Amino acid sequence: MAQEIVKPDREDVVIAEEIGRVGVITINRPNQLNVISGKVGAGRAFSAGGDLKMFYDGRKTRDSCLEATYRMYWLCYHIHTYKKPLVALVHGMSMGGGASLMTPMRFSVVTENTVFSTPETLIGFHPDCGFSYMLSRLPGRLGEYLGLTGARLKGKEVVAAGLATHIVPSQKLVELEKRLLSLNSGDENAIESVIKEFSTDFEIQENSILNKMSIINECFSKDTVEEILMSFIREGRKQTLSECLKKEFRISNNILRRTISNDFYEGIRAIVISKDNSPKWWPTTLDEVKDEQLNLIFKNFEQHLELQISENNEHRFRSIIFNFSYMISSLYIYIISIKSSIPK
Repeated sequence: MAQEIVKPDREDVVIAEEIGRVGVITINRPNQLNVISGKVGAGRAFSAGGDLKMFYDGRKTRDSCLEATYRMYWLCYHIHTYKKPLVALVHGMSMGGGASLMTPMRFSVVTENTVFSTPETLIGFHPDCGFSYMLSRLPGRLGEYLGLTGARLKGKEVVAAGLATHIVPSQKLVELEKRLLSLNSGDENAIESVIKEFSTDFEIQENSILNKMSIINECFSKDTVEEILMSFIREGRKQTLSECLKKEFRISNNILRRTISNDFYEGIRAIVISKDNSPKWWPTTLDEVKDEQLNLIFKNFEQHLELQISENNEHRFRSIIFNFSYMISSLYIYIISIKSSIPK
């Protein structure tokens, strides 16, 4: 019989549980759409990404968010390289940093209500948390398109693009979760077999952006002023995961330090704080951006603050972020490692 799922009645930002032989981690900030803060779902979103207000509030203190950023990048690396099966059940919005938790898992299950996006450029930031690695491996120039425009993909499109593995009707997620929790095996074939029982075949709609790949490939392969921006993703095609994460971490913190401009904080002000949706960028046009300024964004951080990712297998798969005893226990699987509350 499928095991009943006990939803903890707690206010913890991160809820960690062992249910049978399964580890379950829940980002529990439903009222904030599960945005990821320094402590890092429940509610109507998987995760709307990083806590932008946290970054904005710390803008006047140098490196106030460095630790939170560092931990997030470490978490992304562990999710990519973790040995045991990971499953994400993704209902609702999955954007930016939140999407980076979903995409690399062995099994990412979305629904018809899932919305995927990497909208960082809309607030003067860059696709981070491993997306220079993931977007660069999408078909054609789709990665450049998603990274630069922040365009949204819906459930079927997310799977068709290769950013999730299965789509399941939202009304079936509760039963799927119960079945996964009842498994007494960490065998990937057994996990996939259960998910396939609930998943559905699909066709993307005629007006889907994925049916316009020839246009995307044509537009985003040009040598234009924007080429320097696109090279960020294209370069990722030739880099390892750790190289991409180290590069992104350096860029992120140089932006947070306002190395060449205040655009990131201005973007947050316009979209999140004042909500006037009218950011006042500086420089105001791409023509005004000098190569010397861009070089500063890629400039090496102080060595002791660089992202330290060990390539040693003994250290590689053990979490140094969260003190969850079962992360190195004999549990078979981590079926739902990061999830949202599922609609009844």
